[in-house]
Order: sequence, then structure tokens, then C-alpha cells
Amino acid sequence: MPYVDRQNRFCGFLDIEENENSGRFLRRYFILDTEQGSLLWYMDNPQNLPKGAGNVGSLNLSYISKVNDATKQRPKAEFCFVINAGMRKFYLQANDQQDLVEWISVLNNAIKITVPKPGEGHNTHAETPQELLGTVKQVSYKTEIIGGVPIITATQEQGEGHNGADRGGVKRAQNQMPYFLSRGAQDQAIIKAGYCVKQGAVMKNWKRRYFVLDENSLNYYKTDMEREPLRAIPLKEIHKVQECKQSEHMMRDNLFEMVTSSRTFYIQADSPEDMHSWIKAISGAIVAQRGPGRSANTIRQARRLSSPCIQRYTPFCSGECSTE
Repeated sequence: MPYVDRQNRFCGFLDIEENENSGRFLRRYFILDTEQGSLLWYMDNPQNLPKGAGNVGSLNLSYISKVNDATKQRPKAEFCFVINAGMRKFYLQANDQQDLVEWISVLNNAIKITVPKPGEGHNTHAETPQELLGTVKQVSYKTEIIGGVPIITATQEQGEGHNGADRGGVKRAQNQMPYFLSRGAQDQAIIKAGYCVKQGAVMKNWKRRYFVLDENSLNYYKTDMEREPLRAIPLKEIHKVQECKQSEHMMRDNLFEMVTSSRTFYIQADSPEDMHSWIKAISGAIVAQRGPGRSANTIRQARRLSSPCIQRYTPFCSGECSTE
């Protein structure tokens, strides 16, 4: 889902058909800057790209006439919407139904031209990005107890987009299952899997890695196509997982830290929701492993609370691709 970053811009990952009518969608990181009046997209979050790397596409908001749902025009592309910009149509894919609704809403609000009524002068209020996001339907939360620990998690509202979101979510999870996880019963133990960006131990550079959390460990791979992890971190060695509050890392959005016996891992998720989901998933798995009466049902509860999302292969490598 789009979120507001520290520079007051809407950000998030989407898939875009860069060559019109090609049918090929590529994963890109989008930034909607309402102050500059532009929509930019990059190979990855600019924070994770090499210095000097620019955007791979841009669109002036004044050229956009309307943004609307395109699932009927592109039935084979899930959660698809279209940006109408003059003679060109940009087709994009959101991550789920709620993501689709929110992106359409913030983009249409961004291109609105409000003409003040006579006598209003400068009293017209310009909506901030936070207020624009506030116009989108809110998500409710629920609290459940796992191993004696209360865990708060977001729940999908029943109603708008419910059937499509549920059906699409299951289908995408199956299609996005990594090659090495899609065989045998290995995927039965998976609680959560997806791409995050982590800081290296020596060079302190940031690299995109594929993380897989199961009931015994957190593993990360170079990509979701790899069979052997670069590292496996046993859950018993993890002492604490929390949102990062350290000042030297505060310029990175969606950052959380994982304190282990040997080092502290700094991991950046793609959105605030994803960050909280990882924190809850890892914490829940630790509680399930250490808590009394550990059972298959406890593991299933931890997996369900994490809102698992098995992401697709992302065809880009940001920064230095090391073998860590």
C-alpha cells in the first residue's frame, strides 16, 4: 500500500507495463510528489540504489486526466489500473485489492484542480498526503493471544473488494511461491517470505535479500530462485525484534532491528505494513517456539497472524550484490 515517507511523498512498489500493449509488467518503486507535481518510478527504493542512479520513468501530473480500475480491460492482469495521460495509457498492477483502491484514490486526488469560490481567497485548504490517505477506507485491527503474548494485527474489512481480494490473494501467493519452496512439504513450515533490504555486516552497504521465516529460523537468500540460504538465523538466537529508533538510521523508512547473540541486523521493509508484519511474524514464531504447549496449531496461529505474502521474483539488484 502507498505510504507517506519522511519527505511527505506517497511511495510504494507497483508493476508497470513500460512498453504499451507489451503485456510485460516490471516491478518498480513509485514516488508521487504532489509538491513537485510529478510521478516518478525507479528500479528500487532510491535509498537502496547506487549514488547517481536516477529514475527510469516519470510523468507530469498535469498530463494525467484520470486514473481508474482496468481489471475489465486487462482481465489477465490482477489488480490492474490505468493512468490516462493524453494519447498514452499507463497500465499498472497493485499488490492487492486494497492497494489498488488506495493508489487510484491518491492519484486522482493529486491531479484534482480546485478552483476557489469568489471571496474565499487564500483560505482554501490544500489536503496533505496524510489527509489524502485518510480518505481511503480504514482497516480495523484485532488482538489475539499467542503463547500468553497479546499481538495486534490488521484485518481486512468485509465488504468492498472482499471477494476479489481474498481470491486474488490466494492465487498470487501460489503463483509467487519460490521455486525451491514449491516442492514437497517444505512450504508447510513457511510462516512468511518476501524481499527486504538488509545492511551488510562489514561494508555497511544495503542489499536486497529474500527472507524466509519458518518455525525454526529466519533465512535469507540472494534471490527467491536460490536453493541455499546466504545465512540461517535460528530463532533461539534472536533476543529482540522491534522498530528501529536509532538516530543514525532514522533517514530510512520502515526500518526494524533484530538483536541476536552475535550481532544486530538492520532490515528495511517496503512499507510500514510490511515492517509491522515482519516484526509480528518473527515475534510470534519465537513465542510459538519457546512458549509452553508448542503445537502445530500454535504455529498455524503465528503464520495466520503474520499475513503471509510470498512475493514474486524481483528482476533487479540494487547496490552491490555481495555473497553475504
